[in-house]
Amino acid sequence: MADRTLRGSRMVSFSMETSQNVVPSERQIVVYVCPQEHRIELPFSIEAEIPATWECRCGEEALLLDGALPDRKPVKPARTHWDMLLERRSIPELEELLEERLELLRAARGEKPSKRSA
Repeated sequence: MADRTLRGSRMVSFSMETSQNVVPSERQIVVYVCPQEHRIELPFSIEAEIPATWECRCGEEALLLDGALPDRKPVKPARTHWDMLLERRSIPELEELLEERLELLRAARGEKPSKRSA
């Protein structure tokens, strides 16, 4: 009975399988170069699809050495708050709303009404 127990083994942390009769997949070394001339060499499986770009350790985008340039998607310009506001209101409407709010603020302060609104 003592020969069947696994004393001192950590079955939770480590696999009891061996790497015997396991054939690793064939590898190829792929080289990327970033704009700051950092060279990155990565092993990929021969069966893997090689990405055209890789993020360099400096944060720049490294391109595949001797590879074709990646297809760039057209970038939409960022919509600002002002752009979205102009989709809902015209300039004369905005000026009218501004004048109404300024009158309310002036009234709350006890100021006289502006000459424009009279």
